[in-house]
Amino acid sequence: MTTPETKRFALLATGAEQRKADFAADVLQGLSAKKKMLSCRYFYDEVGSQLFEEICALPEYYLTRAEHAILQQNASAIVAHMPAGASLVELGSGSASKTRLLIEAALARNGLVRYIPIDISRSILEESARDLLRDYELLQVLAVAGEYQEGLAVLQREIEGPKAILWLGSNVGNFRRQEAVQFLGQVRQQMAEDDCLIMGVDLRKEAAVLERAYDDAAGVTARFNKNLLARINSQLGGHFDLDAFVHEAVYDEDEGQVGMYLVSLEEQRVAIDALELEVLFAAGECIHTENSYKYSTVEIDALARASGLELKEQWFDAEKRFSLNLLVA
Repeated sequence: MTTPETKRFALLATGAEQRKADFAADVLQGLSAKKKMLSCRYFYDEVGSQLFEEICALPEYYLTRAEHAILQQNASAIVAHMPAGASLVELGSGSASKTRLLIEAALARNGLVRYIPIDISRSILEESARDLLRDYELLQVLAVAGEYQEGLAVLQREIEGPKAILWLGSNVGNFRRQEAVQFLGQVRQQMAEDDCLIMGVDLRKEAAVLERAYDDAAGVTARFNKNLLARINSQLGGHFDLDAFVHEAVYDEDEGQVGMYLVSLEEQRVAIDALELEVLFAAGECIHTENSYKYSTVEIDALARASGLELKEQWFDAEKRFSLNLLVA
């Protein structure tokens, strides 16, 4: 049945078959390496995306609350920096719960708003779009189910006129520092002269706070991390015993980086049928699954400049734990 909401909604799904092939190839390469690793890009299947939403509500995970506080206080000021009538394009939109504050401010300013959320989870895109369209009659949604690179390609093909690109959360932290420069350079190439990028960046702070944020008492982050192994089991015929691994998060203060690992509790062999691979683990051996880099304000400015962008404005929460940054071409 067609409803007023569905008339304002479209969804593009891109690259699913290629992502399956990439997953198999990256698992083979990562678990065959001397220092085993799995890419954090594979956290976000349907289960992983739901678990991350749970993480965002945890008491230890200060990032979401800090960013929400910044948006509550500054949404109108942030939107005032955007070009008039800009489409709101969000990389890694998730449930879009925080984005609502910017959408409301943009609606108040412009009347009609076009929102383009880009996320790997089709179900979360559909759910969040349904809720947004129900609540905001002057909102249009073009959702893109895909990864960042696929989303950038859609930007080039589908979007005309000014745009404000939103990269909220601390997603830039999942890139190694030079990789972040390279990716932001690619975003810069999609930006016209008047476009802007609103980027969330987590700030350097004491190790105890960071390690609690990435290793919560309820074990939700551990389940999120172990879901990588469950995904290998379900999609590639893996035989991982999830109870034979423990989650670990360690902060390297010099690097400004939280590392996440899955640590084998015992010597074991794990077969992965689709890859015709048997992986040997020593007791205590780690699989590296994620980096989360933290930045000083000086490092944020240097990141922007190296990417061909200019840092025009910054907003912080009251405790200066997190930052939102306005970058322009």
